[in-house]
Formats: sequence, structure tokens, C-alpha cells
Amino acid sequence: MSNYALILAGGSGTRFWPLSRNSQPKQLLDLFGSGTLLEQTIARLDGLVPPENIFILTNAIQEEKTREIASMLPPENIFAEPAKRDTAPAVALGIGLVAARDPEATMMVLPADQLIQDTESYQAVMRDAVTVAANTGALVTVGIKPTWPCPSYGYIERGSKATLSGVDVENAPFEVTRFREKPDSALAEQFLKAGNFAWNAGMFIWSLPTVLGQLEKHAPELRRFVQELQSSSDLPATVDAQFPGLTAISIDYALMEKADRVLNIEATFDWDDVGSWISVAKYLEPQGESNATNTDLALLEAENNIIFNARPDSKVALLGVSDLIVVQTEDALLVANRHQADAIKKLIGQLPEELH
Repeated sequence: MSNYALILAGGSGTRFWPLSRNSQPKQLLDLFGSGTLLEQTIARLDGLVPPENIFILTNAIQEEKTREIASMLPPENIFAEPAKRDTAPAVALGIGLVAARDPEATMMVLPADQLIQDTESYQAVMRDAVTVAANTGALVTVGIKPTWPCPSYGYIERGSKATLSGVDVENAPFEVTRFREKPDSALAEQFLKAGNFAWNAGMFIWSLPTVLGQLEKHAPELRRFVQELQSSSDLPATVDAQFPGLTAISIDYALMEKADRVLNIEATFDWDDVGSWISVAKYLEPQGESNATNTDLALLEAENNIIFNARPDSKVALLGVSDLIVVQTEDALLVANRHQADAIKKLIGQLPEELH
């Protein structure tokens, strides 16, 4: 069966301000000196999905930069959503694009903004997921084994190991009992202790016949949209006409929580959603007393700071300070308490429009 991939590459650029902007969110940044997260997402598919079978969904304000980064793909495979409608309409759009080419294909849905460095293990898991999806009539998810009781992620509750007839895979899937919303800290601690929960990383794999049947049963509005795309003689025009009218809802609510059978394969690869400057700091160079940086610093009695300098012509010096996030770009400077990293996005409303 033909393999396809849909990469979801929209979103806002608030958590990594001032480096990120609305036109250049996390997946379009080179945070680690190894290419943008979008580039890395595409590169991980090498050998799994041919470039002509990779689709990217973005939005109008990020389209130009996305096309620059994904220039190795056919230009007609990159679509800017004409309206913000959440993940279910976006995924349905991707399903329609694939179905218009090959209604028997197997398809992956992948976020563009996750850091995964172990490509070999990643590809092994995805091959198993494709094999399971193509041969079981189930929707397949890839879950991340929790390493701490995080209240910021959705969770997948697993049941028994799946019974597979005639399907041989290294990474055995489990039946999904249910999807759990982002818990409070106490409930997240219970999930971690139970041992049968995975973080929901937003990676989905299915065969087109299976997902089309499930949409017909559980999300008929989305199935009708896919049918419009399958029969369209002008896909961009059909998207522009139909997409803005779709109900804004997540794919978890619209389909995954209702589906007849969902299986979960636990990731054996490293994974980081890189949600803040605190996350980035783990991959920067250590300097002085627990400082993390991408640049050479002048330091005196400074500790536990995060410094990201996007201006190679400037020098950063720190004296007698601790627990700061310092980010310098060509047109802005952020100085923040590292313990308030999640509140950086709240600053955006106080900034001039040109800095959003």
C-alpha cells in the first residue's frame, strides 16, 4: 500500500518570543543549530514516505516561510488553510488530499514542532504503526511513555495488548481504553503510577478505507468534506469554499474518542515537544554556573540563566544575576524570570503589532 504523510505546521509564535513571531512560530525556527523542526520532521520521513506523498498544512501568514523550508516537496503539496478551524478540519483536509490521489493508501498525521533525534527508532515505530493500521482496521496512535506527571499533555489510557492475526511487528500495540484530557497535577501523578498511560503526542496512523468509514459513522460533516475534495476538479477552490464553514473541533473530540477501535504503540524514540525556553535550555551549551546558551558569554557571579543570542555581532554579559531568560534578536530584547517562562505569551498583547 502507498504511504502518505500529513504534517500539521500551523500555530502561533508566542512561547519563543522574541525569536518566534506569528509568521515564524516554533517549527520554523532553528533552535538547536540542526535545522528547523519542520525540516527535521520532513527529513525523518526519508525512506518511509516519498517526497511527492508528503503534504503540509500551514496558514496564510506562515505559508511563504513554510514553502522556503519545504522546497524539496512539490509546491502543490503545501496548503494554507483559509481559516483557523482546529485540528479535525485540518486532518480531514489532509485525508481528502490523500484520498483524491489514492483512496487505498495508508497515512500518517504528524505535528511539525516536535524534537525527535533518534531517527532509526522513530522509523521502526512508524513502520510498525503503518503495518498495524494497514492490516487491522484500527486507528493507530503513537504514545510517549510519561517521565513525570505532566499536567500540560493529554493522556491515552491503554488496556490489554492487542490481538493481531497474521501481523508481525516488533513494537506491539495495546488497545486504547479511552483518551483522557489534560489532568491536574494530582491526577497526572495517578496516571504515572498506574503505568498504563501514554502522553498523546498527536501522531495518528490509519488506512484510508478505515478512517473514511469511521468519519462516515462518527463525523459525517467531515466525511462530506472529504467527498467534496475527492470529486473536485479544483482542489484549492474547493478548500477555500468549504473549509471555513466546518465546525471548529479537535480531531480527538471529533473522531479519536468515538472510533470503534484505536490501538496505541509506545514510542521507543526520544521525544520533546519543546514547549518553552526551559525546554530549549536542555539542548544548549553549558557555560559557567548552570547557565545554558547558544553564544559565548561574559559572566561574573551569574548562574542558572538561559541566554539565546540571535545577533552574532553583539556580546551578552551577565553580572550578579540568576534565573533569567535573556533572548536577543535584531529588533527586540527579552529579559524574563525563568520561573515565569509560560507567561511570556501574555506579553504579546502589550507589544506593538509589528513585533507580534
